[in-house]
Amino acid sequence: MTGVKTPPAEPGTAAEPEAKPLAWPLGLAGVVLVIVGSFLSWSYDGSILGDLSINFYPGGLQILAIILAVVALVLLLAEKGPLTKLGAWLDATAGLRALGVTLTLYMVLVVIAITADSDGLINVNPGAYVSLVGAVLILVSAWMLPLRHLRDMSEARLPAWFEILAIAVLMAAVLFVAAYALGLEDAWSFILCLVFLAALVTVLFRTGSLTWIGHVSQRNRKVLTLSAFLVAFLFPFTQGGSDANMSIATQVLVFAATAMGLNIVVGLAGLLDLGYIAFLGSGAYVAATMSTSAFATVGWKPPFLVVMLIGAGVAATLGLIIGTPTLRVSGDYLAIVTLGFGEIFRFSMFNLDGNNGPNLTNGPNGVPGIPDLEIGGFNFGEVHTVAGIELGRFSNYYFLLLVLTAFVILVFSRLNNSRIGRGWVAIREDEKAAEAMGVNTFGLKLLAFAVGAFLAGLAGTIKAHQDGAVSPDQYIFLESAFLLAAIVLGGMGTIAGVLLGATILKLLPEKLRFFSEYRLLLFGLLLVLMMRFRPEGLVANRRRQLEFHEEDEQLAVEIDDEHLLVEEAK
Repeated sequence: MTGVKTPPAEPGTAAEPEAKPLAWPLGLAGVVLVIVGSFLSWSYDGSILGDLSINFYPGGLQILAIILAVVALVLLLAEKGPLTKLGAWLDATAGLRALGVTLTLYMVLVVIAITADSDGLINVNPGAYVSLVGAVLILVSAWMLPLRHLRDMSEARLPAWFEILAIAVLMAAVLFVAAYALGLEDAWSFILCLVFLAALVTVLFRTGSLTWIGHVSQRNRKVLTLSAFLVAFLFPFTQGGSDANMSIATQVLVFAATAMGLNIVVGLAGLLDLGYIAFLGSGAYVAATMSTSAFATVGWKPPFLVVMLIGAGVAATLGLIIGTPTLRVSGDYLAIVTLGFGEIFRFSMFNLDGNNGPNLTNGPNGVPGIPDLEIGGFNFGEVHTVAGIELGRFSNYYFLLLVLTAFVILVFSRLNNSRIGRGWVAIREDEKAAEAMGVNTFGLKLLAFAVGAFLAGLAGTIKAHQDGAVSPDQYIFLESAFLLAAIVLGGMGTIAGVLLGATILKLLPEKLRFFSEYRLLLFGLLLVLMMRFRPEGLVANRRRQLEFHEEDEQLAVEIDDEHLLVEEAK
C-alpha cells in the first residue's frame, strides 16, 4: 500500500484556515517597535558591544536588528498586502515564526550581554526593551497566523539573468557578512552576529527559499563556483591588512583541504579513519626537514614544488602501508587500527631524535625556525601592497592555500563523478553486494586511503612553512576527531558541507575563546543534536537525502497502514 496525500486547498476556499483579526496589525506594530527601539540607545556604557549608547545613530548590532525587522515586514506583506503574489510561493507564516523566535532570542541575548559586560541590568537603556517588546509582538503575531499549503519552490523558474543576479547578490552578502563577523573582537558581538545569521538561514529554509536557491545553484553550477572562488579571493582585501583574521582564515583553509581528503575515505568509501592527522603531519615533517631551517636534518634542499610532491608521496606511501594489512577488517576494528596508526606516527616523531633512532625529526623539540616560502622571487613573508591595500604574510599564504583547496576540490569532484567514485559509493552502501557485482573492493579501498593521504600531505607541506615550526604535539588524536566531526557536521560526501563544517569547527574556537574549557562539551552536544535532527549534515548529499526521505515516507506509510487496520477492526 502507498500513502495517499490529501490535495491542498486552493487559496480563498472555505477549507483555508483563517488568521485571527489582530495577527497582522500586531506584527506590524512589532516591526515598528523593533526599528524605533534600534534607533534609540540600548546601553548606558558606550564601551561595550560596539557602542550602542547613542540615540538616532544605530550601531552595528542595532542595524542587524533593523534588517531582521525589515525581513519580518516583507513576510507580513506577503501574507496580507501588496506582496501576496510572493506569498503564494513562500511559506511566509512559517518563516515569520522562525524569525520571531530568533529575533526574540537575539534581543534577550543583547540584554544579557549588556548586563554581563556592564555589571548590572540598570545599564540597559529603554531602546533595548522597546525592541525586545517588538520582537515578542512579531513572535505572537506569527503564531496567530495560519500555515498554508503552498507550491513547490522547485517549480519557480525565473529568467537566467535574474538567477545569475541572485547568485551574485548572495555571494556579495556572504563576503560582507564574513568580513563583518571576523572584524568583531568582542565575543558577545560575535555570538549575536551568529544568531543573526541563524535567523536569516532559518527564514530561508522555512519559507522554502533555500530550496529555490538550491535549484538555481544546480542550474547555474559554473556561475556559482566562479562566484564562490571570486568571493574567497577578494576576502583578504576586506581585512585591512589584519594578520589576526587572516591567520584564522589560513587555518580554516588548511583544515578544509585536509578534511576534503578525509572526505574521500569516510564520505565516499565509508571507511572510518581515526588517525588521518598523521598524513598531514608526514607532509609537514618532509617540508620541515628539507627546509633551510638551521634545525633541518636533511641536506638536500630541492625547490618547494618538488618538496610538495615528495611530502604528498610519502603520505600516500604511509596510506598504502597502513591500508594494505588493515583493510581486510572493517567497521570498529578498522577505526581502532587507524587510531593506533595515528599514535604510532606521533611516537615515531618523538623517537627519531638520534638517541632512540636516526636523527630525522629532533624528537620532541621538532623543527623550529622554518623560513617563509619563496617561489619565483616572491617571498611569502613580506608585506605586499595591491591596489593600495597591504597584504601581509598570512594573506600571501591564504592565496596559496586557496589554490591548493581548489585543486583538492577538483580532484574530489572528478573522482566522485567517475567509475572509481561510483565504486566507492557501492562499497559504502554494501560492500558484500559490491564485491558480488565484480567491484574490486580491496583495490578501491586502498586507492581511497592513498589518494586521501596524498592530498593531506600536500596541505602539510604548506602548513609547515606557514606555522614556522613542526612538533609531534601538533598531530594528536583530537585533531583527527575534529576532522571527522567537520565531515559529519557539514555532510558526508559533499564539498560545500565539508567546507562549511571545517569553517565552523575552526572559526568558533578562535572567536569564542572564553568557551575554550567547554569546547569538547559543546562539540559533543552539537554532534548529538545533528544526529537527532539532521543526520544527513548541514549540506546533505542528494543521494543520502533521498534515502532519509524514503525511510520517512516508508515509516509514514506503515503508520497509515496500522491506523487503517485498527479502523477496520473496529
